[in-house]
Amino acid sequence: MVSSYMSHRAFNYDPPLVPFLDILYEDQDIMVVNKPSTILSVPGKLRIHHDSILSRVKSIYSDAFAVHRLDYGTSGVMVVGLNKPAISNLGKQFISRDVHKVYVAWVDGLLEGTGAVDLPLILDINNRPYQKVDFEVGKQALTYYQALYYDSQKQCTLVRLYPQTGRSHQLRVHMQQLGHSILGDHLYATDEVYECVPHLNLHAALLRFRHPTTNELLSFCAPAPFAIPESYLPEASWLDEDLSSRVGKVTNTMLKETHLDALNSKYCPQD
Repeated sequence: MVSSYMSHRAFNYDPPLVPFLDILYEDQDIMVVNKPSTILSVPGKLRIHHDSILSRVKSIYSDAFAVHRLDYGTSGVMVVGLNKPAISNLGKQFISRDVHKVYVAWVDGLLEGTGAVDLPLILDINNRPYQKVDFEVGKQALTYYQALYYDSQKQCTLVRLYPQTGRSHQLRVHMQQLGHSILGDHLYATDEVYECVPHLNLHAALLRFRHPTTNELLSFCAPAPFAIPESYLPEASWLDEDLSSRVGKVTNTMLKETHLDALNSKYCPQD
């Protein structure tokens, strides 16, 4: 069920001005940045939402284009193509899912073990910008997760997330569906979980792709803007781990059954 918490949460767009761009890597074809939380990846429809990572890059490279996006509240590694050949090559890598991504997040409550969430998502056209689970017309969305550390004082769990698809709000909705909303989520979390931190605790920590011109395999890691115990800081080796082999099978059968019951058993749950 889609949350309605945002209805009373004011949205004041005030993106950070310093640094103008936190550049991790730059050459004539690509720029890789560490996107802060609370700035858009691309300009919004309204003039007051024009400031964004892409608009800032375009002030330097006029042909720049964002080949992927991070949510407004999500921080972390983002690559921008600077010319048409590079943009085309990077776009194909994302479409073919040859790009590897690892996120870290703090989620509400105690989450244990390694698992997967396989729930199809689609925009809730009557309640934008929310995404909802829909087995009739939703697009496949698969996320692998692993619990890393439980903070008993704050009663939240540090997790790493491996999205296998790139749906809007995928990680946020999938964690909510597990019953462990991401801290600071202004769309899908309860007031208590939303207000316990200053911003969304979801960070795109690692990104790996091939350079669009040289074909060199590049890996980037960006530090998170929230505290992580030193033993669990993201590292490049995480990109080589295959959580699917640990999951065995999709672990959210009960979640599926809950949604499928609402469709009067029109579909049968699949393992």
